[in-house]
Amino acid sequence: MPEPTNSLADAIIAAYQAGDMERVVALGERTAPTSEAALLWLGVARQSTGCYAQAAITFRQLAQLRPEISAYWNNLGLACRQCGDLAGSEQALMTAHSLAPDDAEVHYNLGLLRLQQRCWVLARQSLMEAVRLAPAFIDARLQAAHACHVCGDNDGQQAMLAGATDWPAQAGEQALLLAAMLSAQGDLDGALQSLARAQLPDGSAAAALQLRIAAQRVALYERSNQLERAREALQQVPLDRLEQLPPDADETRAEAWSAHAAIAVRDADHAGAATHCRHALMLELDEQHRAAAAFGLAAASDRLGRHAEALQALQVAHTAQLAIARDVVPELMQPHSPPLAMTAQRVDRAMFQSWTPLPVAADVHSPIFVVGFPRSGTTLLEQMLDAHPDFRSMDERAFIHDLTERMELAGQRYPDDLGKLTADEAGQLRAIYFRRVAQVVPDLGTRQLVDKNPLNMLCLPMIMRLFPRARIILCLRHPCDVLLSCYMQPFRSPAFMVMCSSLQRLAEGYVQAFEQWQQHMEVFAPRLLEWRYESVVGGFEDSVAELGEFLGVEDAAPMARFSEHARGKRYISTPSYAQVTQGISRAAVNRWHAYRDVFEPVLPTLRPIMQRLGYVD
Repeated sequence: MPEPTNSLADAIIAAYQAGDMERVVALGERTAPTSEAALLWLGVARQSTGCYAQAAITFRQLAQLRPEISAYWNNLGLACRQCGDLAGSEQALMTAHSLAPDDAEVHYNLGLLRLQQRCWVLARQSLMEAVRLAPAFIDARLQAAHACHVCGDNDGQQAMLAGATDWPAQAGEQALLLAAMLSAQGDLDGALQSLARAQLPDGSAAAALQLRIAAQRVALYERSNQLERAREALQQVPLDRLEQLPPDADETRAEAWSAHAAIAVRDADHAGAATHCRHALMLELDEQHRAAAAFGLAAASDRLGRHAEALQALQVAHTAQLAIARDVVPELMQPHSPPLAMTAQRVDRAMFQSWTPLPVAADVHSPIFVVGFPRSGTTLLEQMLDAHPDFRSMDERAFIHDLTERMELAGQRYPDDLGKLTADEAGQLRAIYFRRVAQVVPDLGTRQLVDKNPLNMLCLPMIMRLFPRARIILCLRHPCDVLLSCYMQPFRSPAFMVMCSSLQRLAEGYVQAFEQWQQHMEVFAPRLLEWRYESVVGGFEDSVAELGEFLGVEDAAPMARFSEHARGKRYISTPSYAQVTQGISRAAVNRWHAYRDVFEPVLPTLRPIMQRLGYVD
């Protein structure tokens, strides 16, 4: 640190050391300092008192005075970002990076800049690099997890939040963010702990933050099917308090309305839920809050039979989600981009016949795979299996898909090089899979694992290479009901945001998925049960018996008590978390008939696959 060279510098540094930032600023503005030390303390004081534009001026002087010092460029970049000069911030931070490429603080500030620029992928890279350089840098870990969350990188998010429940208490905004991400990982206790320890700001801002914390607590309890606790928490979010908030508190208002809408839905008050969502949509909201409110309005309107209003709300919702996805996966925004890229990864009969034989694991060591297009009844089936003492599900995980990426990282092409895997290499992949399983269900014991992930249907070659005798259950439901349900869901994956943005793109994705599936059925001929949603609803007892016979269990009765079992679970990650607690209902069968007019243009795309699957329009 440079030594002060005059009495002004002495006075500035003395005031700084005393914590009197206002005096530091006053001294600097009274007589412009020229020494390096005085400029530094003045810049820091201006920044700490919120005088960001003036801080930028001071740090620019320092950077010009000593251009070889990365810290001055870093501080300049931070001050520029804080006062809204994003171009100036980027220029300064890139200079700092060139001078100190291994400085975690520089990477962190670059990441924050990318977040503000909505360059999510670049933000994720910078923030994760900051964490690599400084693993204990908690602020960097939190923001890196946020970037991973937006990008749909669940593994990255989980890695960044490892040990988060042991972190120090976070400031209010950060505590809300941390709680939301822990909840998405199924850690309800950690999420609630984060909210309970949130540090509130001084002054009037505390009231708005308290309401947001209470609203998120409602959402956490509702999401985990703890409805009585949710209703109790809702008492801390009185709507009349929203009128007392300052004009710039629309985010708080939106989250409060959302909390009330969620409980109204659970109370079957769909008119009330629609009203709450409309109130939220009247506010100035970011895309995430706008999409959530619009999807809520669409669902409530659908339940009320207001189908035109539901479609209008869905247009608003998808427009907001596309704005989010555009910043994360711009390549998928092209008109002819494939909705599901993995459908191009295929194994033909000749490739399969050339595979090197591998030892076959015993049936009991193979998972039961539940697959199908999303919204086809996979969660219902998962909860039925998990209710049986012989089986254990692990919620929805992408572990099989991750193995395909692991091959690529090892320089092996998927699926082309599957047949070249040695017994050791296949064993290593299985070991990786089960290590990840053990992290999620350490209590698996002798029970057989249920791996439910709908789009594992696109990874059938990997399943057949590692677990060739695995039992696979394909969930089927009328394609139009599937597409409608997907269209009405607020998926978090950016790729799914794009695919579900129109019925046409959904139809193309559905057709491509089943064309690949049917080709692989002919190639592999796996041990398969087709589990048809309409048959389950129309003949539940017979379907349970058929399921038990396929899985070789003596008593399938526990599966019939799935709704009671689901109500006792702390977390179910899919959008069906509420429906599976309510038992079998016919309400979801032929739901698409109410929207037939908007399905007419996509029926020609769907019809060939519909007929092959045994459905008519």
